[in-house]
Amino acid sequence: MINDIPNIAVVVAGIDEEYQYNMICGINKAAKENNFNISYFAAFGEIINSKQFDIGEYSIYNLIDFKSFDGAILMTNTISDASVKQKLISRIKDSGIPAVVFDCPDHPEFYNICINNTAPMEDIVRHVINKHNAKTINFISGPLDNPEALLRYNAFLKVMKENGLQADESRIFYGSFRGTDGKNAVKEFAESGMPLPDAFICANDAMALTTVSSLEKLGYKVPDDVIVTGFDCTYNARNFCPALTSVKRPIFTAGRTACEVIARILKGDQPPKTISLEAYAVFSESCGCKEVNSDDYVAYKKRTYNHIESTNTSISLLNRLTAALADTETSSELFDAIEAAISELDCEKFSLCLTEDWQDAFDRAPIDGESYYSSYMTAPLIWDKGARRSVGYFPSSNMFPEVFEEGGNISYFLPLHFRERCLGYYIISNGNFPIESLLCHTLTMSISNSIENIRKLFHLNKAMDELNRLYVMDPLCNIYNRNGFINIADDIFRECVAKHKKVMLTFIDMDGLKFINDNYGHNEGDFALQRLASVIEDCCGHGSICARFGGDEFVIFSVDVNDGEAEALERKFNAKLDNMNAIITKPYALSASFGSVITTANDGDTLYSVIKLADDKMYDVKKMKKTTRRSEKLI
Repeated sequence: MINDIPNIAVVVAGIDEEYQYNMICGINKAAKENNFNISYFAAFGEIINSKQFDIGEYSIYNLIDFKSFDGAILMTNTISDASVKQKLISRIKDSGIPAVVFDCPDHPEFYNICINNTAPMEDIVRHVINKHNAKTINFISGPLDNPEALLRYNAFLKVMKENGLQADESRIFYGSFRGTDGKNAVKEFAESGMPLPDAFICANDAMALTTVSSLEKLGYKVPDDVIVTGFDCTYNARNFCPALTSVKRPIFTAGRTACEVIARILKGDQPPKTISLEAYAVFSESCGCKEVNSDDYVAYKKRTYNHIESTNTSISLLNRLTAALADTETSSELFDAIEAAISELDCEKFSLCLTEDWQDAFDRAPIDGESYYSSYMTAPLIWDKGARRSVGYFPSSNMFPEVFEEGGNISYFLPLHFRERCLGYYIISNGNFPIESLLCHTLTMSISNSIENIRKLFHLNKAMDELNRLYVMDPLCNIYNRNGFINIADDIFRECVAKHKKVMLTFIDMDGLKFINDNYGHNEGDFALQRLASVIEDCCGHGSICARFGGDEFVIFSVDVNDGEAEALERKFNAKLDNMNAIITKPYALSASFGSVITTANDGDTLYSVIKLADDKMYDVKKMKKTTRRSEKLI
């Protein structure tokens, strides 16, 4: 506990679904009553149909340090990936904290909130068979590794068998409790060429609703041509046309009960390991019954309008944010654009947390199919009731960049990633945007993609800078090359021509490079060139630039010079060269031929013409050196 305030972790997936919404509302109600801090770690897995995306999405669960919490509520029945669920359950067991699950009796260590799935599903199947004389039935199942889905599936098989009906495997579609499963199941049925069944029995309302709409697009009427039933009796199912025959479950109560179980444990009580809640079938229009379990019409119209208005507001916000993010080229611009949008979200606090290496080239590859956060995070943007601040670095094990000093806070952790790569996460505290807006996941992906774009732009700019540097810099001597020298010096020379300034061009040619290469190797020759370049660079004062002009040729260009500077530069060069030879103590001596030209830059002069004059002068010095050496040999 922090400051004796209980902190509870909740693991959930797909918080944009109505089941999760009602469960979360129940948890939050009890949390407020008990002054708990609740942290939801939410993923949107199994939606994009991409394994890499799911790895990045489920990374948010690897952030959780369960030992930092006083209890946990596991909505693992909302997670489709069996391996992800199993790893979470193992980590919870290792932590030793009390944990509550839903409809999952497989782990006696946990407290289990059960809602009867079997009896009401049996009632619906019997009703469809006995009341409406259905003989041929298609079943749209949830994932069978989900305990609730398995119970509903087995209930369907049991009633079919007791009525002497065969459950045709070709008429069973195995989904994942997502709305798209109903659409896909109808598509598969339509392509099969099988005759229309008497009924589609669906394992939840989300799949049932898209089943109805997909059948209607094919020209079938519900219930005149075919019966469709659901499970959960959601708001949309109750107020659909036709209203769905479904199963009403106390989901809000289940969530509230789970939080109250944790509260009792923390107070020293011993609640029962299993708490059972009842559910019952509601027969309505989609099976042909006339009882309509819809909400008050006026309340329905108001809620529908409010939902449309909220969605339109969210779409406008998302469109403006997307446009603003598209214009960003730096991380600071990115954070400014996000901040501008946050004030329109329903929240008190927004914390953008990024991995410490988010801008680096990615070296952290997924381990055993899972992606993890860096040891430290940074929070460049914390928006708190209109005030903005940041936190430089904090351990990722802290999860929060800042600790709440009081209780009753509800926080939602949502992952930021690009495919399987962790970029960070953001936390929305004390606001319902994550559970009430259908665009929360879209917002998350938009921010994630923008962060990745900034990261790529950062590295692209670095690469461009390096390419530009390589274009103008000599990689061996780390001074300008010919291109770099001409690009810079030519502009300076033109300005000198316009103002008739005096310039000095010095051409330096290394002596004996071939001798060094032939006798000591090319690596030694490179070393000699580097040392000579270092001497030349040291000789450049203010208003001078130097470059490696060719293999063993160097130039120095100076402006605003007087007539004595050529001799001064040569003396300085020779002194530094002697000092370099004393330092490196090689079996050879660094030596160079030196030619300088001082001239007033006038109209008609070019940089190349002055370079040619200096080159000619240097060549004369070099010839004189060779003549002197030959004379010395004759003596």
